[in-house]
Amino acid sequence: MENARIDFRVDRLQKLAEKVKQNNCFDERYYQKFDVKRGLRNADGTGVLAGLTHISNVHGYIINEYERVPDKGKLYYRGIDVEDIIDGCVKEDRFGYEEVVWLLLFGYLPTKEELEYFTRLLEVNRELPKDFVEDMIMKAASPNIMNKLARGVLALYSYEENTEDNSVENLIRQSISLIARLPSIMVAAYQVKRRVYEGKSIYLHQPIPGLSFAENILSTLRFDRKFTREEALLLDKCLILHAEHGGGNNSTFACRVLSSSGTDTFSAIAAGIGSLKGPRHGGANIKVVQMLDCIKENVKDYNDDEEIKAFLQKIVNKEAGDGSGLIYGMGHAVYTLSDPRAVILKESAKQLVKEKGYEDDFKLLDAVERLSPSILLGKNPGKTAICANIDLYSGLVYRMLDIPEDLFTPLFAVARMAGWCAHRIEEVTACNRIIRPAYRPIVEDVAYVPLSERKDD
Repeated sequence: MENARIDFRVDRLQKLAEKVKQNNCFDERYYQKFDVKRGLRNADGTGVLAGLTHISNVHGYIINEYERVPDKGKLYYRGIDVEDIIDGCVKEDRFGYEEVVWLLLFGYLPTKEELEYFTRLLEVNRELPKDFVEDMIMKAASPNIMNKLARGVLALYSYEENTEDNSVENLIRQSISLIARLPSIMVAAYQVKRRVYEGKSIYLHQPIPGLSFAENILSTLRFDRKFTREEALLLDKCLILHAEHGGGNNSTFACRVLSSSGTDTFSAIAAGIGSLKGPRHGGANIKVVQMLDCIKENVKDYNDDEEIKAFLQKIVNKEAGDGSGLIYGMGHAVYTLSDPRAVILKESAKQLVKEKGYEDDFKLLDAVERLSPSILLGKNPGKTAICANIDLYSGLVYRMLDIPEDLFTPLFAVARMAGWCAHRIEEVTACNRIIRPAYRPIVEDVAYVPLSERKDD
């Protein structure tokens, strides 16, 4: 006979929660006294230097006479400006994500022959192992697709060979497999979620040979498998811009931390997915569209900057929105004057809003971008510049592509898999030392009390 489940009584749980709060807080003065780099950040907000990388560079400011001076944002993949990569693909009217994956993994731009070979290699690796969807996805649906992505990646460990082999050759093989398969896991997990939690019909499409990475996602996601080339090229642009963002972002650092321990690829990548789910990281794109809907419900005149600014002030004051006090999509740890990814996506969105019927949404997001800095700088006097980040416009772009909100952050993970894999390979091959920062203990000696002598407070 199974044991009956025992739950905490509400009053006891509340009492224990108060104890936990009391025993897990610190006097703010300790952080200054011991020069604690909270969040691995220096006093000026810059990241603590923890390593070296060839993979990418995120530029948002310059240091002049020891002062942090805001500068136009730039993003480089293996030394190449991402704006140049986007422009090159646009001029040649072709898809570019596959090329970016090659660039990040191998460190140089592929030749035409290499790119054709690699595109085909990704294509043939899209299919999931036999019975994987039935056993690992359909039998245990998840209300959140990000959790299912992490579980799916971990589950692939059981279907692969040489899973503990951390040779460069095997890491490359594992990386290509994971990059190719993650969209298939994402779409299947979403379909099962719709069936179990929303009572909707399920449809699972097989990949069609000859489609690009972006085209395959739209083809397997949509019921009728129809999409326009313009839609696929826009999604491809999103994938390129989300593919990589330096070793210090939370999810990539999480992946590198686990990789430094010598663990397997699947465990390290699952950690990156778990990190990206958070609303302070990749989950912010969902928060932006939720914030946008909240503004639309409460602002009557979308052309009245004063009315919009007043409502944004309410959000910052925790009087509106989700109560966090955050204006999602604004501000970045590195970028100051501009986020190049946001600039590119905004321009791309601007070209489609009228056709797709999202003119009001674009107008409001543009107002958020214009009006928020003065409000946020007033709240953070130490900052000198605050700009929009990629999340401000990525959610709107996904809406215009008829991509469900459930997949906003999972699509980010699908794109970022390339960057995670590149950083894992670099960490394993070049760094060779476990990441182990220190925490200063703030404790006093406490005598052990025998159980018979303990009393409730």
